[in-house]
Order: sequence, then C-alpha cells, then structure tokens
Amino acid sequence: QVQLVESGGGLVQPGGSLRLSCAASGNIFNMYAMAWYRLAPGKQRELVAEIRRDSSTQYSDSVKGRFFISRDNAKKTVYLQMNSLKFEDTAVYYCNVGFPSQSYWGQGTQVTVSS
Repeated sequence: QVQLVESGGGLVQPGGSLRLSCAASGNIFNMYAMAWYRLAPGKQRELVAEIRRDSSTQYSDSVKGRFFISRDNAKKTVYLQMNSLKFEDTAVYYCNVGFPSQSYWGQGTQVTVSS
C-alpha cells in the first residue's frame, strides 16, 4: 500500500508563493509518474503538473512558467513550487502517484488566493 500526505497549502495574496509537499510511504519504486491535480468549485479536475520516472515534466498551460514540480527520491517526496499565484489558482490540490495497474491519491490541501 502507498499512502500520500500533502502539506503546504494555505491562504496567500495574489502574486505570492507557496510550496506544496507530498510525502509517500510504501514502495513507490515502480511508479511511472508523480503528479499534482487540482479541483476548484464548479470546475473539472485539472492536471497541474507531472514528473515522470525519467524526471521529464509536463505542465498545464495555465501554470506554465509559474509552477515548478520536483522530486526528492531519497525522501519519496514530490514538491510543487507555486509562484505568481492568481485568484484562479484557488483550489484543493491533490497529489497522485501512478503505477502500471493503479494510482493513489492524497487527501488534498487547500490553496486559497485572496486579497
């Protein structure tokens, strides 16, 4: 079993920064990607950023150049550095770890961008 624990969410003003962390427990050796998704009220779940096993990355167009995903293999942790935050970045952010046959989700962490 894999468990994911997210942290780092909170309230931030527009233009500010936050860093989300997602620590995994269990065996993630065979994972093919770790990713951050978000879900905002009235919107569909969106893939924000993904970092694959080979360390290649992918970003949603809405966050390109502002958000950066990274991974610490020794700590089994994935990070999402969020800069220049906008009102529309307000959402619950979820960590996901993908394996060939299944994926696991964290409990989510709220990010609110407000003045």
